[in-house]
Amino acid sequence: MTSMDCNIKTLGPATVPSPLKGVTFIPDGSRILFPTKLEEARQTFQKGGEPPSLELAGPREKIYFDPAKVVAGIVTCGGLCPGLNDVIRSVVMNLHHQYGVPKVYGFRYGYEGLSAKFGHEPLVLTPSIVNVIDDMGGTILGTSRGHQDPKDMVDTLVRMGVNMLFPIGGDGTLRGACVIAQEAERRGRKIAVVGIPKTIDNDISCIQTSFGFQTAASEAHEILGHAHTEAEAAKNGVSVVKLMGRDSGFIAAFAALANGHVNFCLVPEVPFTLGGFLKAIRERLERRGHALIAVAEGAGQDLMPTDGAKDASGNILKADIGLFLKSAIASHFKEAGIPVTLRYFDPSYSIRAVSANAWDSAFCWLLGHNAVHAGMRGCTDMLVGHWANEFTHVPIAAATAARKKIDADGWMWSSVLASTGQPPQM
Repeated sequence: MTSMDCNIKTLGPATVPSPLKGVTFIPDGSRILFPTKLEEARQTFQKGGEPPSLELAGPREKIYFDPAKVVAGIVTCGGLCPGLNDVIRSVVMNLHHQYGVPKVYGFRYGYEGLSAKFGHEPLVLTPSIVNVIDDMGGTILGTSRGHQDPKDMVDTLVRMGVNMLFPIGGDGTLRGACVIAQEAERRGRKIAVVGIPKTIDNDISCIQTSFGFQTAASEAHEILGHAHTEAEAAKNGVSVVKLMGRDSGFIAAFAALANGHVNFCLVPEVPFTLGGFLKAIRERLERRGHALIAVAEGAGQDLMPTDGAKDASGNILKADIGLFLKSAIASHFKEAGIPVTLRYFDPSYSIRAVSANAWDSAFCWLLGHNAVHAGMRGCTDMLVGHWANEFTHVPIAAATAARKKIDADGWMWSSVLASTGQPPQM
């Protein structure tokens, strides 16, 4: 982050007085330090530089667009996530009620909706249409994975007169948004592209939390509770719960901390050996007679053969660690002549398909509002983030440069080890 450009691109000078009344405007140039530790900032100052910082989000007194001439578009891409409909509702309501934007399109089925070859007719989104969608899981716009031709997508935006686009999605979606912004700029088209980060894995850099993560962790916590009940009720009961987390194990880690009964938490960031893991389970059963295991889907990939195949978004398909561990545990204890009662849970899709909880709903509302403020200011090729309890503007390039991961030497993993009692190395 220290070597990255954290400045936000804009379409031009902001000269239009904002129509907002009774709000606190954020002065242009307001920024928040990105490093939260004093020693990090001090090192930069000692070198004669300025520590990295992020532009604060929020309404501006002067904006770039005349709201009456704005045609906005919203698109949701990638996997489902709690809060998608909440964000759609927030963006539409803010555009309509606060700025008086006359038309908002909802593009269907992800970036396919911006490609003419698929023929997906966009929805015209109004306050009456989105009024109660926040009570629903999923997305009323539908979603898809996969790359589309940026020239084709910008052609659609130009043909429909869209000059403000809000892509809602994770790493791949945001990379696509960056390409759209660059293609529009290459053509000299004034189209603001403002992303809203969505991933229950919470793996986007430069932001503390992405929407839907807290709901997903809460759902995972509840399922772990059921799995614990199953394990505790049987002699040598073992419950394995596979949770989402392709490259980052935040859901498994937070759910394990919240549950308090998890005995083993396996995440992609911390390698383990199968022999060491099975030995630790056996010792646990000898001491307590039951065990609860939370495993992120990306954990232990080095233990299984893979063919390198990729999904439509370009992500390498993970081998199924949950089924692998289930089979390995069953075989190990059968060979050892030790009877176990094994239960396996894979709640991945049910976790991401639920509606947002109260915290995430409020968070989505605020993300949507701040995205609209950024778009009206003419900001582009950026996303709305959240850092140190402030909403921020983050360049897409900075947010997608690397995936955020659990620090194996940091406080969170240390807390997980203390909570589970599992060996630091297996």
